[in-house]
Amino acid sequence: MWERLSTWTQRVGEILLLGTLGLCFLFDGLIPAGDNGPGLAVRLFGGALGILAVVLRKRRTWMVATAMLVVSVALSLSVLRVSNLHATGFTEAGAFMVLTITVLRRVEPIRRAIVLAVVTLVVLATLAGFRFEGPDTANDIYSSAATAGATVVFILGWGVAAGIGGYLRVQQERRKIGEERVRRGERLDLARELHDLVAHHITGIVVQAQAARTVAETHPEAVVPALDAIAGAGSEALTSMRRLVGVLRADQHAPRNVGVTLDDLRKMVDQFSPSATFDLGPGVSSLTLAPEVLTTLHRVLTESLTNVRRHAPHAPWVEVRLTTFGDAVRLRVANPLSAADPRLSRLGGGFGLVGMAERVETMGGHLIAGPVAGHQWEVAAEVPLPAG
Repeated sequence: MWERLSTWTQRVGEILLLGTLGLCFLFDGLIPAGDNGPGLAVRLFGGALGILAVVLRKRRTWMVATAMLVVSVALSLSVLRVSNLHATGFTEAGAFMVLTITVLRRVEPIRRAIVLAVVTLVVLATLAGFRFEGPDTANDIYSSAATAGATVVFILGWGVAAGIGGYLRVQQERRKIGEERVRRGERLDLARELHDLVAHHITGIVVQAQAARTVAETHPEAVVPALDAIAGAGSEALTSMRRLVGVLRADQHAPRNVGVTLDDLRKMVDQFSPSATFDLGPGVSSLTLAPEVLTTLHRVLTESLTNVRRHAPHAPWVEVRLTTFGDAVRLRVANPLSAADPRLSRLGGGFGLVGMAERVETMGGHLIAGPVAGHQWEVAAEVPLPAG
């Protein structure tokens, strides 16, 4: 529901923006021109080009902005010596202001965005002079005043657009910095987990090797099964370590707390609240879930319950269900949703949610968090089970 509302709001905003430019385009067509010919043609062509650039601005922003600037300058130069032209287009100028916001927000690197924004300012500042005053009207006080007024309006409009675009860029950069801090912390946790995982598996291998040496003296026939068990444990250790090392090299994030069991998940739910329930689907056990899968689910459950305590401390119930289907396992955490739940205003914006999603994606799964039917808040994580 809330995602649809957000999408609908963005679409309405886009329609209003294009509608405003459409009104400017209509106004450009009604402005009287000295010769009512070339001036009108330049205004309408520049306005149509500006509307097209605004429609395409989110695809290849810097290319669209550059093309718009080049064509606009070419139009100005082509009519520079025409007298009493009156070809200053407000639609074209408005499109430049919209492009300034998008350029400063989206174009990478920031140096390119600043250069494009400054070039846009220069084009806007000279637009009225090139398109309004001709060789026969340069000394006309009324034409000069109109040119100066339009230039001031265009520069002020660019300033507002640059301020909006700069603010959006700053907010975007702040979020990137916050997410990078989360990633850095997760990588450190991953390095610690890798150490614990190696110790966990190697300890098991050593114990089995010692047991095989002991039984070899009295029951030589049991040595071969013991060696098979050691080989299996070694293979499992290599598989787990390769997955974690691959995650570390890819600058991704993985779970910690090696040695987590289903009992740990159950204890966490039981200690959370008497009204919290933990339900296991058929066939779910610690034997069917790899250690790295269990630790991922443990991390998701920890973050989910923490969010319930923080944002819905008076929830009358919390349901936790762990099920398997096909070759994947699904963890679902749900609780009633109230209208005042602060999670609604922060949907998709929390770093805890970012960390959970990236942990699950590291394992090849996906995570969904948000309001669902039945007026509930749900966190659902699906993680594929390792083959074999």
